[in-house]
Amino acid sequence: MRIQALGVIDDAVVKLSPGFTAVTGETGAGKTMVVTSLGLLLGGRADAALVRIGSKAAVVEGRITVEPGSPAAVRAEEAGAELDDGVLLISRTVSAEGRSRAHVGGRSAPVGLLAELADELVAVHGQSDQQGLLRPASQRQALDRYAGDAVSVPLAEYTGAYRRLRAVSTELDELTTLARERAQEADLLRFGLDEIAAAEPGPDEDTELAAEAERLGHAEALASAASAGHAALAGNPEDPESVDATTLVAGAQRALEAVRAHDPVLAALTDRIGEVSILLADVAGELAGYADGLDADPLRLAAVEERRATLTHLTRKYGRDVGDGEGCAAVLAWAGQSATRLTELDGDDDRIGELAQERDTLLAELAELAQTLTDARTESAKRFADAVTAELAELAMPHARVSVEIRQNEVTGKAIGVLVDGRTVAFGATGADEVELLLAPHPGAPPRPIAKGASGGELSRVMLAVEVVFAGTAPVPTYLFDEVDAGVGGKAAVEVGRRLARLAKSAQVIVVTHLPQVAAFADRQLLVEKTNDGSVTRSGVTILEGEDRVRELSRMLAGQEDSETARAHAEELLETARSDR
Repeated sequence: MRIQALGVIDDAVVKLSPGFTAVTGETGAGKTMVVTSLGLLLGGRADAALVRIGSKAAVVEGRITVEPGSPAAVRAEEAGAELDDGVLLISRTVSAEGRSRAHVGGRSAPVGLLAELADELVAVHGQSDQQGLLRPASQRQALDRYAGDAVSVPLAEYTGAYRRLRAVSTELDELTTLARERAQEADLLRFGLDEIAAAEPGPDEDTELAAEAERLGHAEALASAASAGHAALAGNPEDPESVDATTLVAGAQRALEAVRAHDPVLAALTDRIGEVSILLADVAGELAGYADGLDADPLRLAAVEERRATLTHLTRKYGRDVGDGEGCAAVLAWAGQSATRLTELDGDDDRIGELAQERDTLLAELAELAQTLTDARTESAKRFADAVTAELAELAMPHARVSVEIRQNEVTGKAIGVLVDGRTVAFGATGADEVELLLAPHPGAPPRPIAKGASGGELSRVMLAVEVVFAGTAPVPTYLFDEVDAGVGGKAAVEVGRRLARLAKSAQVIVVTHLPQVAAFADRQLLVEKTNDGSVTRSGVTILEGEDRVRELSRMLAGQEDSETARAHAEELLETARSDR
């Protein structure tokens, strides 16, 4: 890795060899920045606070060897990355404003791709992971991971069924809880639809009735006006002396007809007067018919007004909240929408029955899958506990015993409680099991949860033992341990170093440590040290060999590089580690 402008590191190159690499240095020298750098390359969260003060951006670049055809290589190539002789180039840039960019194999890539590759390439563990191991959920995850397909396959089926059950139960609860309100709504809709059906309004009936009411209300005036108009146009038979428009126009036409042949313009005017004469005769005839046919029946007017009142009542009740037209049109639109809604409400009983049946089916399915999970976890728990116990024996805890307790979840929170064999079992998102690791550190000690019964050093070794067990079931190429040996010392520290060295025979192991007993077992030891100005430069991360390594181990042992006693102890540690390998 090359690290630039990250924390205390100005510009440094970290060369991580195959096998076991130990990273050491004074407290505050920047060892954690090495871990942080690797975390950024693996898709970790970017933080502007990581950028060195005065720099525009922090940059971490890495060269990672991947096996051709491995999941990591396939995923990278699917994303368009190019591999150079089995080497994948990855870079991550974090600006001082907090923006982050990633490149994989020479191509820009989302940070999520780095996280996907990380799952296949590196397992990172620090002191926070030890605390995580104290949580029952993390312990269940550890057991499930160890069990492999025996748990993952039924767990995937269980998760799908559980999600569907939650959705069905939610909908069923809503329908059942709101049953009274929905019944009231249905009654109101039925009443309204019955009222509209009884009235049978037409789409434009209100407009037509308004026009008829206006005509009937002014029938006498309309008849009188029509008669007067007819008389003005066609004459009054009872008054032979009267002059009408038709007679006058006819006289004008006769006068012009006599001379039209002498001028085309006058002929055209004569034709137009002829058209006026015909139009006057037609209008006069229609006025006579209108007056004769006009109905002034007061009974009909009363019936029209009564019908209009009925339609107005319907419009006020049902046509105001519908945006589709006005009056009768709005009422009919409300009726259409309400009929659809009533069909939905009337179908609730059927829907409740369907949901209840589906819920019972899902509960039976979950019970079966949960039992499958419990059986698989129970079978794997014994093997997992024995494997971790065996590893603890290698870590200076020869009498420690690890066991796994599997018990049923209690019905709390959003868990679904089901009566099984006379007892209520809680079905959670991962089954019905609660898993807890128990530790008996020495003979005669009762097994206790590791959260209560393990010291810091014991917890560090339990976590390391768990990781070593995982390495045998689902190995990744690289393991990074960030001071997981905290709280361990003496003989136990030697055994931790020895066990890490054995793990390094099958994987690359990187350990940030303060323990000389652990560092002595490393195939390569890197020293992180600051310059006088408080930064770590390119030369600030050096490979220790020979005398330099003895001096660093002496410092770690006694705080004094030149102490003869410390040097002798350091040389003895190195010799022990070499002979063990």
